[in-house]
Amino acid sequence: MSIGYVILIAVLALIIGAVGGFFLARKYMENYMKKNPPINEDMLRTMMMSMGQKPSEKKIRQMMQQMKNQK
Repeated sequence: MSIGYVILIAVLALIIGAVGGFFLARKYMENYMKKNPPINEDMLRTMMMSMGQKPSEKKIRQMMQQMKNQK
């Protein structure tokens, strides 16, 4: 019987750990995305304008494509 209890406790600990880990990782990623949102075209346009460049649509699309290709 004692081996059965050990296996039961191990399986329960594994399930609880997996569920807890999932929710902790999800919460961490939500906070990370709030603090560091992915760059979109509007942000890129604003960044270029703050550097004194007049961004054209072609240049914005080229830069977005380059960032996608880097991943």
